Amino acid sequence: MPHRQLDGQRVRFEPADRAWLALLHPLPRPSLYSLRLLVRPDTILRWHRDLLARRHAAASRPRTVRSIRALVLRLVAENPSWGYRRVHSELLTLGVKVAASTVWEIPREAGIDPTPDRAATTWTQFLRSQAEALLAADFLETITLTGTRMYVLAVVEHDSRRIRILGATAHPPATR
Repeated sequence: MPHRQLDGQRVRFEPADRAWLALLHPLPRPSLYSLRLLVRPDTILRWHRDLLARRHAAASRPRTVRSIRALVLRLVAENPSWGYRRVHSELLTLGVKVAASTVWEIPREAGIDPTPDRAATTWTQFLRSQAEALLAADFLETITLTGTRMYVLAVVEHDSRRIRILGATAHPPATR
């Protein structure tokens, strides 16, 4: 373990330092207490337990199949605005059962942000892409040249900007 100048600061151990100190675990507690350590012996024992737990967790986690990794990376590449949750739901739709955390991990390991900035699509871009499916409806009240009050149901098609009159009446039914 490298010797460090402390200058009154707290010692910060690197993971490698912790692993090295965790190797002192086989020593009996009285021997650990007699050593001049920068940490308490209980801390060394906790680091040892944590080291073993991480090793066991990594060994017990099943490896993701290469084809699933390739599919996740392909979906992310072809749909840059999709986050890992959207990719996960698409995989479920395709019948691929994999944890959302695994889908998050795959692009991260490949150096791709698993949660891209979704603010890239502006409201104008969204409206233009959805224009042929959007309609705006409104009820109007107008007076004709003869003085008759008319109630009109009109719809505007966003794609063509056409106004469609769906109905007009001088006597709408009363509310019930």
